Amino acid sequence: MKRPETRIIHTRGARLGSVTVNPPVERASTVLFRTEEALYESKPGYGRMGLGVHRELEAALGELEGARHVRLASNGLQACALAIASCVDAGGHILIPDSAYGPTARFCERRLTHMGASCTRYDPRIGAGIADLIRPETQAIFMESPGSLTFEVSDLPAITAIARERGIPTIADNTWGAGYFLKPLELGADIVVHAMTKYIVGHADAFGGAVITSDERLYNRICATSEDFGIGLAPDDAYLALRGLRTLHTRLKAHEAGALELANWLAERPEVAEVLHPALPSSPDHAIWKRDFSGSSGLFGLVLNAIPEGGMDRFLGALHLFGMGFSWGGYESLLIPCDHQLTRSKGSWTDTRPGPLLRIHVGLEAVSDLKAELDTAFAALKGPA
Repeated sequence: MKRPETRIIHTRGARLGSVTVNPPVERASTVLFRTEEALYESKPGYGRMGLGVHRELEAALGELEGARHVRLASNGLQACALAIASCVDAGGHILIPDSAYGPTARFCERRLTHMGASCTRYDPRIGAGIADLIRPETQAIFMESPGSLTFEVSDLPAITAIARERGIPTIADNTWGAGYFLKPLELGADIVVHAMTKYIVGHADAFGGAVITSDERLYNRICATSEDFGIGLAPDDAYLALRGLRTLHTRLKAHEAGALELANWLAERPEVAEVLHPALPSSPDHAIWKRDFSGSSGLFGLVLNAIPEGGMDRFLGALHLFGMGFSWGGYESLLIPCDHQLTRSKGSWTDTRPGPLLRIHVGLEAVSDLKAELDTAFAALKGPA
């Protein structure tokens, strides 16, 4: 059996007469047919359903996650919403981790409410305790590990085992693990979602989402919901996602190495109260991470100690290699303050930290240059000597 990185590179559709390594991009809304039967029976019958490049991307994503079925979406949030809406009906209920990606939580707590469903947050470290939160009307459990911004690792096997006993589908956001470092389907999850915008695209120049499963019944529901909402992925974005997927393994290893080196360096800084990286032995989730993951990506967080007035503005103003912008997964390093976007339950994570929360994505620059810039920024944070 060839390794995943080899299979993904060599997973290609049957392109009759093609001599190109990459598939051509077909920008088309209308697909022409010669007979009435073909017009109504052929798939795809319309460009929104995707053409050749989409099929090759789906095949490669199936190899990545070890799954039989893939449905594409235009971005990561749409993929999460599609998976959730395929499982939760009016009168239903979903459980989501308190550390879920903010827009995903917003969809569950705002849009699902308008659709007649309800949502409950759970502690991302709850494990088998999830059983106590399941109601008769619970129709799905959403998981995101590590959690967005605060990087708690959930015990996916414990949660999925309880859900399977109760006949409840589980959905796992695997964007951080990128399909290489975590295999949720092997740990019992029913559906995996990806924001391909991040590591799969890898160059901060395209959007994409994917919903992946091996369950035929769930896949049929996902397809029906996707068709009802008119969801599709633009051919140019599909091409860029496929191109990025071919080099994912090599890029992830570089992101991983750089992030671990920088995280360990930050853990020794007097300005830093805590580094939030599950691959560090100091993490409270390290044992679960080591059991379930085969590696770590380039995204992690840190909590600063209390800072002087104006310190954050001075710190951010001293950064040039680290851009300040949303998203992550590209070749460039990013750093953002996160306190304004935390939407945690009252009395939870945010009340026990001494200073501001930052999130870092380590790109592909020399780590020595990143350290030097942060060293300058920490000096600026303290103010004039």
